[in-house]
Amino acid sequence: MAKAKNRLQALDALRGMAAFGVVLFHYMPYYDELYGHTFSSPDVLEFGRYGVHLFFMLSGFVILMTLERTENARWFGLARAFRLLPALWVCILLTFFIVQMLGPDDRTVSFSTALINFSLLHSYLDYSHVDGAYWSLVIEGTFYLWMAILFYALKSWQQLRTVLFGWVIISYISVINLQSLYPSLLFLTHELLFAMYAPLFISGMLLYRWYKSGNLTASEVLFLALSMSHALVAYPAPFSLFVLACYAVFVLAISGYLDFIINRLTLWLGSLSYSLYLVHQNIGYGIIDHSYAIGLSGVTGVAIAIGVSFLLAILIHYHVEKPALNWFRERRYKTAPLVAMN
Repeated sequence: MAKAKNRLQALDALRGMAAFGVVLFHYMPYYDELYGHTFSSPDVLEFGRYGVHLFFMLSGFVILMTLERTENARWFGLARAFRLLPALWVCILLTFFIVQMLGPDDRTVSFSTALINFSLLHSYLDYSHVDGAYWSLVIEGTFYLWMAILFYALKSWQQLRTVLFGWVIISYISVINLQSLYPSLLFLTHELLFAMYAPLFISGMLLYRWYKSGNLTASEVLFLALSMSHALVAYPAPFSLFVLACYAVFVLAISGYLDFIINRLTLWLGSLSYSLYLVHQNIGYGIIDHSYAIGLSGVTGVAIAIGVSFLLAILIHYHVEKPALNWFRERRYKTAPLVAMN
């Protein structure tokens, strides 16, 4: 049990480091691309653009674990809702009001748009994100819905695996033949089936099967390799290689070779990762903008933005995210049976 716990803690540590990488990417190279900095960012920070891809791998891993611990779709939906929505709703309101005050002006939205963001359907209804980082949450929410339907409708892992294999094949076809797809098919494959990212989730699910049982069948090994290789056609080099490296790090973590990254700091960062991700981008841009406006250096503005984002993430994690999840778990998981797929 101790070794298994360490391996999951290594994934938590990786999540925290990935979240911080995304923050640095947004505040330095991406801010420079959008609005312009007075200093140059290290090139390595460009890879933070793909930190979200590690989140998707982790989500695939965790989602199958959660499904196997939840006996029906209703409780699964509630579990995901209590995990994601309370912090999200608070961050939507915080971001809306702070960006209204600080800017940037091109990041402001109407209050009605902010309220529609509460549903995570806003992207499908052609409304703007309150925060640019929320694009990934729409994909996460859609994936959870698909998995709830598939997991509880299908009778075995073999059936689910077949559907997931078809999903990966569709992802390859749609990415390779993007320009030739009809608009209706483009919406289906890239919005509802998110062909650019689905294999990341599916790889995470296969890695969970490996973590849980200690081995995969030969066909599952080939399926995992196919899912991972999707990165080579979906993303440009060298970022495609970076995504493959994320897979390698993931495998090392669940194999017990990354226990050395587990410490109080990385686990704390991992615990804050969701709230930090939710609250950092547009609020940080407003702080950096304001810092420039009052004559502070760009580096100082970035430092202040990082500090404020962490402060907000700490408050949200300990006073919203964690209490909501604990409240749900106390009332739910005491008697929850396992429904693992065979």
